[in-house]
Amino acid sequence: MTKREATSGIAQAPIAELHVHLEGSIRPEVAVELARRCGITLTEDEVRQRYAYTNFAEFIEAFKWVTSFLREPEDFALLACDLAQQLLAQKVVYAEVTLSVGVMLLRNQDPQRNFEAILAATEPFESKGLRLNWIFDAVRQFGPELAGKVVDWAVQCRSPRVVAFGIGGDELQVPTNDFRHVYRRAAAAGLHRLIHAGETGGPEKIREAVELLGIERIGHGIAVIHDPAVMDLLAARRIALEICPTSNLCTGALATQLNLPSASIEQHPLPKLLRHGIPVVLSTDDPAMFHTCLSDEYRHAQSMGLSESELAQLIDNSFTFSFLPAHQRNARHFRAV
Repeated sequence: MTKREATSGIAQAPIAELHVHLEGSIRPEVAVELARRCGITLTEDEVRQRYAYTNFAEFIEAFKWVTSFLREPEDFALLACDLAQQLLAQKVVYAEVTLSVGVMLLRNQDPQRNFEAILAATEPFESKGLRLNWIFDAVRQFGPELAGKVVDWAVQCRSPRVVAFGIGGDELQVPTNDFRHVYRRAAAAGLHRLIHAGETGGPEKIREAVELLGIERIGHGIAVIHDPAVMDLLAARRIALEICPTSNLCTGALATQLNLPSASIEQHPLPKLLRHGIPVVLSTDDPAMFHTCLSDEYRHAQSMGLSESELAQLIDNSFTFSFLPAHQRNARHFRAV
């Protein structure tokens, strides 16, 4: 099979997306509309100029800026509907979307009202072949108290669509151990658990997440390449890494981990991780802000030298390591529905 044929096969296969932030999916044209609702005039070119970064700190500033236009439940509904349309166009049949409830609380918003608007906006897409579940996300640098409130809201919403609790943000802030009680509460509430680790931090952040927090998936985790023992740990415990190659390139995280002034997508350690036996799921992170989509990420994976069978394994992993009920964790289930 030629590379073009393999790429075509990927494009036709039903796929799942497990690491995508709703707020990182604000396309320039949507940002313009959201800003208009706030009485602010923007052009799409101005948004694109903001969506250019050389390091993680610059990305965070752009993220804070564009998400400041999300103020009312109707704004979240508009964004959720737009993301659902994007996912459908890419043959995505299932996604676990991260929702920044920690940011909502910091901005004194009502997470339940926002979430109800999101559910109402995205419910019609199920009949079109797209199922969405949600991960309520806290921000690490906001501390464990606010993270605990995110868990409380996940429980209070009483929705089967809320499947997990996670923490993103600056992993170099606040010791991992400070969040142990928060993750215990999440587990007791029946929520799956994940965290961003090993993106800009070292492999010790990954080990801490596994051994102190009992996480089930890790966002990014590329720092694991620096510690073979942690690589073995992830492989043995079947803890998946949500790998987002374009994100790692745009934020400078890949260059940082490789100790290089800059890096190319072909230098990404995804093949090494996959071939070590670590479960890898391919994801986009903040697709609009990183000018990517899931189809592009599979093309990038192919450019790294992955074989046809390895690309197929990535697709399978996106279902196998989802937080769906066990009997639904395969693409065949969605073909049958």
